Amino acid sequence: MSEWRKVKIGAFLKERQGKHKPDAPAIAGLKRLNKIDFSGRIHLSDKPTKTDMIIVHSGDLVISGINVAKGAIAVHQGVEPIAATIHYSTYEFNDSLIDIDFLKRFLKSPAFMSALKEQTKGGIKTEIKAKNLLSIVVKLPELTEQKAINQKFHAFENELVALASEISNQQTYLAKLRQSILQEAIEGKLTADWRAAHPVCLGDPNTDAAALLATIQTEKQTLIAQGKLKKEKLLPPISNNEMPFALPEGWVWVRLGEIIKESPRNGYSPKEVSYPTTVKSLKLGATTLGVFNPNKFKYIDEHIPEDSYLWLENGDILIQRSNSMDYVGVSAIYLGEKNRFIYPDLMMKMQIFPPLTAFFAHLSLSAFTTRQYFRRQAKGAQTSMPKINQHTVANTLLAFPSLAEQHAIVERVDRLLASVNALEQQVAERQRHAEQLMQAVLKEAFAG
Repeated sequence: MSEWRKVKIGAFLKERQGKHKPDAPAIAGLKRLNKIDFSGRIHLSDKPTKTDMIIVHSGDLVISGINVAKGAIAVHQGVEPIAATIHYSTYEFNDSLIDIDFLKRFLKSPAFMSALKEQTKGGIKTEIKAKNLLSIVVKLPELTEQKAINQKFHAFENELVALASEISNQQTYLAKLRQSILQEAIEGKLTADWRAAHPVCLGDPNTDAAALLATIQTEKQTLIAQGKLKKEKLLPPISNNEMPFALPEGWVWVRLGEIIKESPRNGYSPKEVSYPTTVKSLKLGATTLGVFNPNKFKYIDEHIPEDSYLWLENGDILIQRSNSMDYVGVSAIYLGEKNRFIYPDLMMKMQIFPPLTAFFAHLSLSAFTTRQYFRRQAKGAQTSMPKINQHTVANTLLAFPSLAEQHAIVERVDRLLASVNALEQQVAERQRHAEQLMQAVLKEAFAG
């Protein structure tokens, strides 16, 4: 192994000069560089821009000043020149001194990041200019050793690709396993043995879902007559073609609106302030993953009366009424103190009617058939953020077991999902280890 010599990057890279206005004849008709992805591929565009441009010639090394350390560096392989905004820089390079693949890897290494921090003095800037890059002093081996290092990296990267593929397959499998558990739970398949040991006793809410539903309906009517609940619009009867699967004995179909205290209500989204106040409003990310995250909130500087419906209570179910198609309709249970958070306009809130708890309703809302229902019903002018409304949520069809079986289902789902969570953590740890290993290899390879 030869001794590595110290050189400035400018010794083997030469920046091409020249900036052009967007309408300059020199760049007329040229394809525009849209982006360089982190794998080093150039993506072109015909879309015009108002930013000053540079010209990238065939064989040039072109670098994104914003994302160079993430791998946004490429050689333009096309025959014709292309235009790029001044957020890029383009270089001729001396291939007798530098191997381009070696340089790409070096620019991702801790050694480069350390040299860049030292050069810029104030730390890494958001955009690295050519003057910063070219003056950095690096340790460089001979060209033959650069190529040898590349070969070792190539073999190691192939191993990482295989590992990444395996990790991805495991993540996909666990996601399918999680969804399968929820779906089998709401179809009664997880508790077939429980029903065998607890046969239906007609009229008993603990084993007869029809009796449980009748009890809830009677109590709701009593509270409405006493003025303690609002009278809601009648929900349509459930038709046979709506039912996605056959129910076990002792179960009934219900609409969500039949087992909640009142119709779902949208929240409120006032302007965020940059200083602490007494009112915390949840952000959409507080429930996006299907579990409540108390760290996703903003402060608002408004008075919200203590008796406002906007304040959350323990056991409230929050549903995302607007999000991307993958997340619209996602629900989470608020488990926390009363009057600690309000919720935003992009969520709906509802409370399950006692003696039911939110846990069975939540797992039902998270199952595949229910998620598909929300996706089918989601509409809106913004295709990136489709919406569901209160009518859609109230009409959600749920497979409804007896009270005791609901508790049995929740207990089994919790136990099974705890095992899935543990496996997902192991997979995530393997992924972190692979990323750390790559950084360690980079550090060792470019230590000189």
